[in-house]
Amino acid sequence: MVTPRPDAGRRARVLVVDDDPTVSDVVRRYLERAGFDVDKAGDGPTALAMAADHQPDLVVLDLMLPGMSGLEVCRRLRRSSDVPVVMLTALGEESDRVVGFETGADDYVTKPFSPRELALRVQSVLRRVGRAEPGADSGPLVDGDLSLDLVSRTAERRREPLALTVREFDLLAHFLRHPRRAFNRTELLQQVWGWSFGDQATVTVHVRRLREKVEDEPQHPRRIVTVWGIGYRYEPVEDAHA
Repeated sequence: MVTPRPDAGRRARVLVVDDDPTVSDVVRRYLERAGFDVDKAGDGPTALAMAADHQPDLVVLDLMLPGMSGLEVCRRLRRSSDVPVVMLTALGEESDRVVGFETGADDYVTKPFSPRELALRVQSVLRRVGRAEPGADSGPLVDGDLSLDLVSRTAERRREPLALTVREFDLLAHFLRHPRRAFNRTELLQQVWGWSFGDQATVTVHVRRLREKVEDEPQHPRRIVTVWGIGYRYEPVEDAHA
């Protein structure tokens, strides 16, 4: 799977999926002012068809859609694409946000929201696609059977493509750049997400998803280990089989 990126000189295209025409119109106006081309869809099947036809650079997806929920739309997108997804939700419960991240969302904004904040979140996620951490070496990051190419933003394990969302890629790259260093969840939110504050469950969910993809036994991780009372540390696997 390849995350679509804007070609040089082309405006990034955002697909906004919301059944409320007032909300989608406001979001469209703010995103267009921020320099994006915007498509709109009012339901899940239409959104999936438009995503397949137009290959957007990012999807803004409402959780509460008629018929097919936003979670199901996200699941189906993830079967064929790792296009970044920013989820809109009127639900403020931590469990709802956790489910969204487990489904593959890269970020979320809770309704009612500031359209300007949403535009900034979209810009933030897209900036992370296709760029290395400022000042960091742009060469590949390798640990045993695991390899990340920071230029192409592709990942492999045992020479097979590894499907990672934008945030999963960024988090794993951050761990690989800083092996054996313990990070607490607040530090990871700041250094990977760029958030000065936020729900620490976001980090917990992404670590769990990463373990499912890079560990032989996710319940007994060897790479992304828990540092009790602090957070997480990446331990290189010297003897992994390629």
